[in-house]
Amino acid sequence: MAKYELVFRTSAIKDLRNLPKHEVALLLPVIEALRIEPRPSQSQKLTASEQYRLRKGRYRILYEIEDQQLIITVVKIAHPKEAYR
Repeated sequence: MAKYELVFRTSAIKDLRNLPKHEVALLLPVIEALRIEPRPSQSQKLTASEQYRLRKGRYRILYEIEDQQLIITVVKIAHPKEAYR
């Protein structure tokens, strides 16, 4: 299986900067693992859009998959209260 390229939207980078460093240290390995397995068993496809959700601790990682170009775009990283706005 080919490795996917990870792309972060500007909003996702801002989200990471606003999180405590110990939370970022937990989230980055999970995001990096999406390169190898973009649809892990704990991910869920969102019904309202072509995005997927992955839960890690208190945060949600929202991302899109482009299988033709082998690209994963991280859209948002947030607490569930703000993740789906």
